[in-house]
Amino acid sequence: MIQLKTIDLKTTPVEALIIPVCEDKEIHNLRKISTLIKKVKDLNEFTGKKDDLVTLYNLPGIKAERVIYCGLGKIDAINIETLRSVAGKAIKESIKKKLSNILIAAPVGQNITRGIKADTHSILNALLEGAYLGNHIFDKYKKEKKLKPVKEINLLVKPDIANQFKKLPAKVETLCQGTILAREWISTPPNDKRPEQFTESIVAHAEKTNLKIDILDEIQLKQKKFGALLAVAEGSTSKPSLICLEYSPKNPQKTIVLVGKGVTFDSGGINLKPVGSLEDMKMDMSGAAAVAATMITIAKLKPKVKVVGVIPVVENMPSGRAARPGDIVKSYSGTTIEIGNTDAEGRLILIDAISYSIEKYKPQTIIDIATLTGACVVALGEQIAGVFASDDDLAEKILQSGQDTNERCWRLPLPDDYQKLLKSDFADLQNISSSRWGGAITAAMFLKEFTEKVEWAHIDIAGPAYIKKATEYCGPGGTGFGVRLFCTLLEKYI
Repeated sequence: MIQLKTIDLKTTPVEALIIPVCEDKEIHNLRKISTLIKKVKDLNEFTGKKDDLVTLYNLPGIKAERVIYCGLGKIDAINIETLRSVAGKAIKESIKKKLSNILIAAPVGQNITRGIKADTHSILNALLEGAYLGNHIFDKYKKEKKLKPVKEINLLVKPDIANQFKKLPAKVETLCQGTILAREWISTPPNDKRPEQFTESIVAHAEKTNLKIDILDEIQLKQKKFGALLAVAEGSTSKPSLICLEYSPKNPQKTIVLVGKGVTFDSGGINLKPVGSLEDMKMDMSGAAAVAATMITIAKLKPKVKVVGVIPVVENMPSGRAARPGDIVKSYSGTTIEIGNTDAEGRLILIDAISYSIEKYKPQTIIDIATLTGACVVALGEQIAGVFASDDDLAEKILQSGQDTNERCWRLPLPDDYQKLLKSDFADLQNISSSRWGGAITAAMFLKEFTEKVEWAHIDIAGPAYIKKATEYCGPGGTGFGVRLFCTLLEKYI
C-alpha cells in the first residue's frame, strides 16, 4: 500500500501530488518540485506557514489532477514529528476528497537534513508512519461508511534513495499494522471485548506468527493461587485469564518481559466510578493491547533479545461476589494485601503477573505498561506517559524511544519514604495510599514491591492511551501508544 517511488511527473498520472513546503528554505532535492513550489508562493494566501493548506488543479507540465501544498513553517521549527504530522494531515485531506492514489514529495534536500539534524532514513520513516497511521479509519460499527482509506500511497524520491531504502516501507507497514491492531482492540466496545473474547482475539492473531502461546484459565489461576488477580475478576460473570506470548530468537542476549494491564472494562467495582468516568473504561486494557500488538509485531521484526508478553485479562464489575473494600487477599508472591479501594484494581492484576513472570521466565528486565492512575494524567496531561524505573539507564532508554516515536514519556520519582503510605494495620500492604496526593507515585511504589531485584520500569499511559479528538494521524479512540515505543526500544536500545 505504501512505497518509495521514482516517477516522471510529466507522464505518470496521479490523483494528487502532496508537497510539504518550508516557509523560509528550499527543502526538496527534485527540480520539478521546486518549480511547483514557486508557482504556489506567487499566491498571497500561501506562504508555507505551519498548517497552511492550498490545492491547485490541473497545473501545466504534470499529470497530477491536483497538487496539495502543506505548510511546515520555518526550518528552525520543523522536526521529525512535524513531518509525521504533515503526512498524516495530507492523508486525512485526501480521504475527505475521496482520493485513492496519492504521491507525497519527500523533502530530503540538504537544507532540511542539516536544518533539523535528521538523516534521510529518519525523514522517510516519519513520512511513511504518518501516512500509514493517518490512513486508518475505525468504522466497524457504522452502518454507513462515508469515508474510505486511500488505496495507494507513495513517496516520491530520487532513484538512488528509492534503492537505498527499499526495505523501509515494509518495515514501517509492519510496525504501523501493530499500532493499528492495538488501536482497534482499545476502541472495540466492552460488550464485544469481555475477557474471553479479548483473549480469543489475541490468541487468534498470535497464532499467525511463530510466537509460543501459553494461556492460564480461571481453574489454573486458582490452582496456582493468583489471589490478587482473581479478587479483581470475582465480581464479573466473565472468566479471567493470563496470556503469555513468547518470542525466542537463537542465542538471545537477554530476556525482557513486558506486562500489560488488561481490564476489559473497569466499573470501579464496589467503589463504583461516577458518571463521566465510566463511559470510556473500555480503554482500561490499553496496556494489554500494546503488549500483545508489540509481541505480534516483533515476531515479524525479529529483534535479538528474547521477549515475553505477559497479559492478565479481567473485567472489574460490582456484584454480590465482588471483592469489597476491607477484604484481605494473598497475592501470587504470598504477600497479603488489604483492599482499600476496589477501583485500584490494575495494580492487583499486575503484581501477580510480575511475580509469575519473575518465577517462570527469570528475566533481566521487566517493563509493565498500564492505564493505571488518574493522578498521572493530572501530573502530565493527556499526551505524556509517566515512567518510573529502578534503573537510570533503562529509564533513559525508554525516554529516548519515546522521543524517537513521539510517544512521549517523562520520568517521575520513586522516593523510598513514600512506601510507608502503603502500610496496612491488618495486612502486609494496602493497595491504595493513606494520602490523597502523589497517587501515580504510590501506585508505582506498590508495583515495585513485587519486582524483587529485577531491573524494572513502569509506564503509566492513563493519559495518552485514548483520545476523544482526532489528531493529524490518529482518529478518536485508542492510540496504540506503546507499540512503536517498545519496538524501537527492543530493536535499537536494549
